[in-house]
Amino acid sequence: MSTDHQRYSTENQRETIGQYAVQHDMAIVRTYADEGKSGLHLEGREALKQLIHDVQSGDCDFEAILVYDISRWGRFQDADESAYYEYLCRRSGIRVFYCAEPFENDGSPMATIMKSVKRAMAGEYSRELSNKVFQGQCRLVELGFRQGGVAGFGLRRMLLDERRVQKGTLRFGEQKSLQTDRVILVPGPDDEIATIQYIYNAFLQDGKAEQAIADALNARNIRSDHDRIWTRGTVHQVLTNEKYIGNNVYNRTSFKLKQHRVRNSPDMWIRHDGAFEPIVSPEQFNCAQAVIAARSQRMDDLTMLQLLRQLYDRTGVLSGLLIDEQKEMPSSSVYRTRFGGLVRAYSLVGFRPRRDYRYLEINQALRDMMPEVVAEIMAGLTGAGAWVRRDEKTGLLTVNDEFTLSIVIARCLQLPSGTFRWRLRFDTSLAPDITAVVRLSANQRTPLDYYLFPHIDQPLRPCRLAEQDNEVTLDAYRFDAIDPLYALAERHPLHHAA
Repeated sequence: MSTDHQRYSTENQRETIGQYAVQHDMAIVRTYADEGKSGLHLEGREALKQLIHDVQSGDCDFEAILVYDISRWGRFQDADESAYYEYLCRRSGIRVFYCAEPFENDGSPMATIMKSVKRAMAGEYSRELSNKVFQGQCRLVELGFRQGGVAGFGLRRMLLDERRVQKGTLRFGEQKSLQTDRVILVPGPDDEIATIQYIYNAFLQDGKAEQAIADALNARNIRSDHDRIWTRGTVHQVLTNEKYIGNNVYNRTSFKLKQHRVRNSPDMWIRHDGAFEPIVSPEQFNCAQAVIAARSQRMDDLTMLQLLRQLYDRTGVLSGLLIDEQKEMPSSSVYRTRFGGLVRAYSLVGFRPRRDYRYLEINQALRDMMPEVVAEIMAGLTGAGAWVRRDEKTGLLTVNDEFTLSIVIARCLQLPSGTFRWRLRFDTSLAPDITAVVRLSANQRTPLDYYLFPHIDQPLRPCRLAEQDNEVTLDAYRFDAIDPLYALAERHPLHHAA
């Protein structure tokens, strides 16, 4: 059951299944119920997983499975997935009966056709419902109402009734109880508003970078929302999010049907400018965007190499630190990205280091990348409704005060044969509950995939990964995206789970 506002409530299903059992002289000995869980995928469906496990173990105390209807296996976007679970049961000698379907599941051609159609209809229902919900949310955004997500630092969610009369602010984790109620954003406490003004003044008037501002706030023991430390990413978010000038922007990212999370282009955003009371002026916000845009303005390759050659002529030597000290030049990380590494950029201007410093450059790049990766994962966890605390000394993340998380970056190593390898190292002294490994592609910047190792199955020694054909015990924890980690930390209201 994904919601209790429909005919698929567990009580209605239980009553129909009970009547079917009585009519067919059956005794119900066990019940498997996933209450308040989405049927779009198997993740979170612990009861269904237990059912499949019990059936395959051959140690179950029942001879048949009663299911309300075809869609209760799940509204999978791949119709064959629900058929697969039914097949696992039948292969183990357990018959499956559908109590609310107008046909008998007797293996006849007609029953097979009907089941295939019903499975496809179940997936199509989710697609149509997703589209209708999205259209409704877009309409509410255009009317100036907030749709989902935490308010953010310096802001609070205000509950309105159907006449737009304020009913009170919602605390973290609270939701509206009436369908006719709506939510807007309002300015938060004065101390948080003062902190936001400090961020903009430090950025625009003092010329401080985001990391410097974050360091200053942390030194003053000022915490961000949910009592977290400030990072470059959280400061940058304050400087770039239009909600601080009162604009209501929606559909920046999409996670429809719980598939891959994607970032949408600005032309797909749904917006209502001036929907909320602003905290900073549009002039301040626009100036900040201009500074950020000018800072990230791209130079052509020829201009970058000319600046690098001029620096080499003046100093007779080149290094990443020396480049970063030059205000008129792009940073060393820009040279790495543009030319495939600093050593190659050096060679294009005639500089030859006396030794191979490539491993130092890669290690420095990984150190520079780590805060960004950690900030991105923390933002993803927060977006899933979790709260995250980071230990400044160890870097260990504590999620929801329930489990600890360690983040490891595995750089790509190219062997003389041209093949690639990745060496995984784990910090066993911290004993994190989960270790998230970000495996980099050959450019040492883009994530190739992710590994999520629970503590109980974490390899005791460093291990090496190949491009393919790794051990099953390793690739069982491989994911193309980091979304399963966010789903693990996702929160559900108690009244839905009860």
